[in-house]
Amino acid sequence: MTTSSFLSSSLLAALAALTLPLTARSQGQAMRNASPQIGYVYPAGAKQGTTVLVTFGGQGLARVDDVTCYGPGVTTRVLTHLQPLTQKQFQDLREEGEKLQAKRAAMTQAPSPGATAPAWTEADTSRAAEIRALMGYRVNRQLAPAIAEAVTVELTLAPDAPPGPREFRLHSPDGLSNPLSFWVGTLPEFSEVPAHPNTAPPGERGPAAPEPKARPPVPRDVTLPAWVSGQILPGEVDRIRFHAHAGQRIIASVQARSLIPYLADAVPGWFQAVLRLTDEAGREVAFNDDSHFNPDPTLSIAVPRDGTYVLEINDALYRGRQDFIYRIALGELPLITGLFPLGGTAGQSQDVRLEGWNLRTTQAIIDGRVRAPGRMEFSCQTNGLPSNAVAFAFDRDPEQNEAEPNDFQAPATLAALPLILNGRIDRPGDVDAFRFHAEAQQPVVIEVVARRLQSPLDSRLELLDPNGKVVATNDDTDDKAAGLLAHQADSRIYYVPIQSGVHTVRLSDSQHQGGSTYAYRLHLRPARPDFELRVTPSAINLRAGTHQPITVYALRHDGFDGPIELGIQGRAGVFLLNGGRIPPGQDSVRLTLTTQADAGVAPQRVTLHGRATLNGRVEVREAVPCDDRMQAFAYHHLVTARELLVTVVGNSRGFRSPLRLLDRPPLRLTGGAPTRLRVAVPAVRSDQSLHAELSDGPAGIALTESNVRGENLELVFTADPAKIKPGTQGNLIVRVSGERSPADRAKGPNRTRSPAVTLPAIPYEIQALSAERPQENQRLSARN
Repeated sequence: MTTSSFLSSSLLAALAALTLPLTARSQGQAMRNASPQIGYVYPAGAKQGTTVLVTFGGQGLARVDDVTCYGPGVTTRVLTHLQPLTQKQFQDLREEGEKLQAKRAAMTQAPSPGATAPAWTEADTSRAAEIRALMGYRVNRQLAPAIAEAVTVELTLAPDAPPGPREFRLHSPDGLSNPLSFWVGTLPEFSEVPAHPNTAPPGERGPAAPEPKARPPVPRDVTLPAWVSGQILPGEVDRIRFHAHAGQRIIASVQARSLIPYLADAVPGWFQAVLRLTDEAGREVAFNDDSHFNPDPTLSIAVPRDGTYVLEINDALYRGRQDFIYRIALGELPLITGLFPLGGTAGQSQDVRLEGWNLRTTQAIIDGRVRAPGRMEFSCQTNGLPSNAVAFAFDRDPEQNEAEPNDFQAPATLAALPLILNGRIDRPGDVDAFRFHAEAQQPVVIEVVARRLQSPLDSRLELLDPNGKVVATNDDTDDKAAGLLAHQADSRIYYVPIQSGVHTVRLSDSQHQGGSTYAYRLHLRPARPDFELRVTPSAINLRAGTHQPITVYALRHDGFDGPIELGIQGRAGVFLLNGGRIPPGQDSVRLTLTTQADAGVAPQRVTLHGRATLNGRVEVREAVPCDDRMQAFAYHHLVTARELLVTVVGNSRGFRSPLRLLDRPPLRLTGGAPTRLRVAVPAVRSDQSLHAELSDGPAGIALTESNVRGENLELVFTADPAKIKPGTQGNLIVRVSGERSPADRAKGPNRTRSPAVTLPAIPYEIQALSAERPQENQRLSARN
């Protein structure tokens, strides 16, 4: 809402100070207040003890000066930045390219009498290659803005760098980026040339521009075992050629969606890889487009005869672009396709049985003596070659394995709850059944954990009361903590028994499938009210004294609906939360974070925690850092990160936000009556104005007016009782910006409005109007 009153130039100066000025780059102007965002890393892996060039694609990368890595054994050096050119820069490069072409052509012609043939130098070769790259990049009009820039980084892995994933982020004076995965491996890595500079149609590069080297259509030859990396462009099929011997069991396992789990602007929301293996005659030997529920395909091939084979990979819909990244583990590698049981008791070792290919043994012991409850990844080796990693869970409740018979005609009788049952749906159509005693009015939880532990089981639960009547069923339950699952397929029932007695639970596969790998962990227990927390984003970039919005999600369990008080702690500096409370029954809250730390220090790891009363005891839970990733234009998922990092950006020493709240929250909104909130601002001036707006406000609450009165800004809110019910609580996020005066605009054309400032989060509460007590209604309206 734009006011009819005006602000002083001192406020506008303070507002303008919140956004850093433009700075010139060799490839154009870059907004300094745009923190880096990365969409892909290519290649997404390398072998221990090697040095490789890695391309980060994204936006806001012009001022990237460092790479942060979660995990040891990695050093990096930022080399170059590439971003789309302006039209003038493109024309200048084309003219320079024409001159270089003319110089090279003159060398092939006999010089005129008395003339000297021009000399072609190494500098000319280098400059021609640079022009090819820049011009090819500029005219790629199909390049998505989110990956339109690129940074090249030299990455060195120590010989003893621990194998496994690393979390990379780009750092600049404008902040820290989102994380992406990079894998440290033990096998040789084969990577094709990055697609970034050479993706424009040839006809668009200009007749005088030197043509870039084409991506080779012939297969790449690799020696097994190895990791093979590549990028898929529109309509492209990559081919990898290798030699194999009859009787070998060759594994080809793809990482694609596991590298970049969600694409915001693509359907189904990830690179859907397809694998096809052909022999020397071009005959198809094997094909796969997924691995059960996992969109990333895996081939297990019994080689029929000695010879040369070609592995093809492409997108199922023949889409492609720079962020369609893949890695393929290829060779006679061990592959675990299943293990049983899927978990064990924390503090104890667990014997497990393995299924798969090229395994040295089908028995293993997982050491849980120092393990707390939670999940880990297990892998094994055969002849020094590593297998894939599979999930394994540790819990505190007693456990037992199922014992046949336990079908519906002869259900197994269980001991007292709580209990975890490890079982399998052994064959298509199998139904496992278990009987347990439950007391009336004592809530019980029956939960399957299978898909979340990489089992192909798509479970279905039925609960029968002591009379044999089905009283509850469930197929799939959405677990927001499992944000990487493409299909949530685990079942859960929360039930309050009406009568005491023996109840029966049936467990089956909803797709009527089954087999030795269709394992599950069935949790049966009394309800335990509890909660988990998630916080987004995982990289918070802010200036000292200003307020940065963040979102905290409460994953409530077993009927817990109480309030959660939030706090934050860092290693250095002072961090403060405004609106740090998740109201009763609410699943999320937006709040603001501020700090008094100065800019220029390294990103700081902080922890956000929540405190609540559970069963009469105060319990504390630490929030897991996440990033909100969009899938296919519509769906949102919480993807976990290793660290919650805060970066204080800009020259913030001594700077503080010029706006502060004068009225103590919470803001109480009553029916449709207006409610006012005062904000302190500098003195007003008659030729400047103010703009205030709600940021993602809740449905039913509106910011209807903003008026400057003296040195205060008055914000007026209303609540629509038809859209938001009494008792609702939460926070409001308000952003304020100032209109520049005509005199100030005449001094410089940069912008007509100063950048927005975020106010501290404003807690609110919806109150009901009383039909029986009109005097109370009048009192509430007057107080508001």
